[in-house]
Amino acid sequence: MHDNNQQRADVARMVASTVEGEVPASQSKTFRAAFADLLQGARQRELWFMLGIQDIKQRYRRSVLGPFWITIATGVMAAALGLLYSMLFQIPTAQFLPHVTVGLIMWNFISGAIKEGSTVFIENEGLIKQLPAPLSVHVYRLVWRQTLFLAHNLIIWVLLIIIFPRHLGWEFLLIIPGLALLLINGVWVAMFFGIVATRFRDIAPLLEALTQLLFYVTPIVWMTDTLENQGGAVSERAKLAQLNPLYHYMEVVRAPMIGQPVEAYHWWIVIGCTLAGIGLAALAMRQWRFRVSYWV
Repeated sequence: MHDNNQQRADVARMVASTVEGEVPASQSKTFRAAFADLLQGARQRELWFMLGIQDIKQRYRRSVLGPFWITIATGVMAAALGLLYSMLFQIPTAQFLPHVTVGLIMWNFISGAIKEGSTVFIENEGLIKQLPAPLSVHVYRLVWRQTLFLAHNLIIWVLLIIIFPRHLGWEFLLIIPGLALLLINGVWVAMFFGIVATRFRDIAPLLEALTQLLFYVTPIVWMTDTLENQGGAVSERAKLAQLNPLYHYMEVVRAPMIGQPVEAYHWWIVIGCTLAGIGLAALAMRQWRFRVSYWV
């Protein structure tokens, strides 16, 4: 009903009598239209909810274990890297393995939002041209699918807490706002890079390479504490990790899950980056949202 009223209003505006030479102002390139797209997409949650589940079913069709293959692959990778680097850095396995495992789990979500987000509109070309739905539906579908993968991988974290028990105090509740911020960032990252990469097709392979590089410069298979404890020049270089925004995103989610405190400045940096990212995505939507259907 809301969409029909909006269409009638648009038609009335276009056919209304105007002063000679006056052209009705377009409402497509406004922030109001951009945020309206996000709200309308959120209201159609049943659509992207079912599409996200269908994506997983299609990917693991005729598979016995289905999406749990992702859990197995992540668990094997975490165990291999955790055991190897714990011996190389001489860190107790009970301390290092949870650090690596939770880092990999969160990294899978972050990298998925970046890499798949850059092709989200290209891969949904048919639906965009045939289905009269807000552009944000496809972004919500992607983030929902990555959330389901994240939920499957959290089984590994539960097993680690059982094998290596640790005290999880009230700070464990910080995982709720941490994951919420991660999901919000997944939306703006997929929306922004999806629009830009649809226009400039070289962006997607470039992001693929940069994401791989970010994996090595983000404290996932290494710890900043280990480098800082060495002192000297190595300790100073370890502070460069603070310049990596993904390090702070990791900390606000990983630290509560492994029973470690989170310093306040991590939260402020993540919140600041989130607000800046939302503004950037809103600007991209205002300028180019209506052109995506022509670019795909």
